[in-house]
Amino acid sequence: MPVRKARISDVKNIHKLIERAAKRGEMLPRSLSELYDNLRDYYVYWEESGEGIIGTCAMHICWEDLAEVRSLAVEEARQHGGIGSKLIEACLSEAIGLGLYRIFALTYRPGFFQKHGFKVVDKAILPHKIWADCIKCVKFPDCDEIAVLLEV
Repeated sequence: MPVRKARISDVKNIHKLIERAAKRGEMLPRSLSELYDNLRDYYVYWEESGEGIIGTCAMHICWEDLAEVRSLAVEEARQHGGIGSKLIEACLSEAIGLGLYRIFALTYRPGFFQKHGFKVVDKAILPHKIWADCIKCVKFPDCDEIAVLLEV
């Protein structure tokens, strides 16, 4: 399968993917340290044809009933080909398997997530996320990302 859990050898390639997306203004950057700390959260889309890792996404547990899909990045030339959907599906499958039935994302592309059943919500309903991660963000408190939530 082209989607698999990330390995330690993938971290630098994941970092490059996320950095390119961040430079395009599609997401916030992640440090190498943060990626190593949270490696078990990440999935990669792998192509053996020589391209290697062309997509990544993470499912991060936030609270006993809440998970976040984060850092969804696909090589720009390969977007709109279903890779992001396959990565989201892997994250959702893991979350549900763990008994997490509320999954959210902060995104600049809510339409993509809505295709997967997410609904746009007010960020105020995500207090654990706001105080745990968002307070450290350079955009806090003027975040321009849109919160989406899936309740399974």
